[in-house]
Amino acid sequence: MQFFSELLQNKILIASATGWVIAQVLKTILYVILNREFVAERLVGGGGMPSSHSSTVCALAAACAIQYGAGSFEFAVTAILAMVVMYDAIGVRQETGKQAKVLNDMVELFSHMGKDMDIEKQLKEFVGHTPLQVLAGAILGILTAYFIMS
Repeated sequence: MQFFSELLQNKILIASATGWVIAQVLKTILYVILNREFVAERLVGGGGMPSSHSSTVCALAAACAIQYGAGSFEFAVTAILAMVVMYDAIGVRQETGKQAKVLNDMVELFSHMGKDMDIEKQLKEFVGHTPLQVLAGAILGILTAYFIMS
């Protein structure tokens, strides 16, 4: 039982998880506003505004900076992790989403031409982020950590 008590008192973990939750909820609300439909997958899925990946890792790094200082080992590790995750979200994951869109369009085109592609479901197109989505997630994560750690 002590494990769970300590877990619930870990402000760094709480800041990171809260950063993720807030970003996912905001992403879902923005999706509903822009597309006028609720898609439950947006609550847990990747891609979209703001980046929950960036929000999570920036909340983690900011909380470590607040708790241990900018010169600490903990902050160094989490800051590098945050940079890698955000770079990946903008680069590799965004390109994966673009490729999925093209492939989905090709499958739809071929199916209209009478070709049996034997594909059960479409590839996910919401996997990466634009630089603005990553920046918004980073700011959200830093603010979340600031308020939780205060």
